[in-house]
Amino acid sequence: MNQIIKDYVSSCQQCSRKKSIHHKNFGLLKPPQLPSGPWNSLSIEFINQVPLSKSFDSILVVVDRFSKMEIFIPNHLKMISHEISQIFINQVFSKHGLPISIVNDRGSFFVSSLWTKLFQNLKISRDILTSFHPKADGQKERVNHILEQYLQMYVSYHQDKWNTWLPQAEFAYNNAENSSTKQ
Repeated sequence: MNQIIKDYVSSCQQCSRKKSIHHKNFGLLKPPQLPSGPWNSLSIEFINQVPLSKSFDSILVVVDRFSKMEIFIPNHLKMISHEISQIFINQVFSKHGLPISIVNDRGSFFVSSLWTKLFQNLKISRDILTSFHPKADGQKERVNHILEQYLQMYVSYHQDKWNTWLPQAEFAYNNAENSSTKQ
């Protein structure tokens, strides 16, 4: 019965004409440009909804798109843009220099005015991924999955000390052979 109703509604010309479109036209998917060297192009994302660990409840994942090297930084979801920007400057820019571009999703932090001004002032271009298409940057999705596997293996059954294992997970990931770089 449900299928009959769906078929009828989807084939009804009057229904199709009367329904207004409430969104902009979807753009074409295009992959971000390939990076020209190490730490020239980064991909960043938050892993949210992780169990509380020493007051940390999220992980900032930074991926060098050229070498596939990772940085895992424990975070608080309630941190404001200024605090996260400072962590990013201290943990990434100070060690690896300024990138040419950063790829990120449309998370509220990444589209904030502070983050936009920071990028403009540092002359870093942004590639913002298409909404609702996490596969547009499949590299991050794969890294998130691997990080979750590492933490599941090493964290106590209470899952309350994952932040203490992040450096080991980062070391293990960065020292494992990567299938795309063969290093």
